[in-house]
Amino acid sequence: MPHEAEVVGVGTGSAPGGDVPAVILSVRGDYLPIFVSADQAQSIGTALEGEPFDRPLTHDLLVDVLTEFGGAIDRVRIDDLRDGTFYAKVDAERYEDGEPERFVFDARPSDALALAVRIDCPIVVSDPVIDEAGRPSDSVQFDDGSHDGR
Repeated sequence: MPHEAEVVGVGTGSAPGGDVPAVILSVRGDYLPIFVSADQAQSIGTALEGEPFDRPLTHDLLVDVLTEFGGAIDRVRIDDLRDGTFYAKVDAERYEDGEPERFVFDARPSDALALAVRIDCPIVVSDPVIDEAGRPSDSVQFDDGSHDGR
């Protein structure tokens, strides 16, 4: 069963090689950290803060192109986790002669999340992913010392 998630922050998590950027989702009462590259973390963080760039970043460009061609992103899904790697899908549609045509695109979770925070579309996560990678809310601490990121 999929559960709607919310991005509550972008920060760093500890890993054997040092700190790694992570996007933290709140879902089903747990936190789900998804490790991303530094540039993806910056792209997602910038969109969350509403900071405009002088020129569009890659994710902004993709949203603009998709919209210009009559498409829209309906939701993003984090629906699988294998060998420590998250997998995501982007559900999109476009209308032709008033009829919807639906598309599903494979995506890296970081790209899917970067799109979702730009257009404020739903983010859903499957139970098996939450069961395997979810963390109790009291196990994640944010820079301000809180456990809720707000």
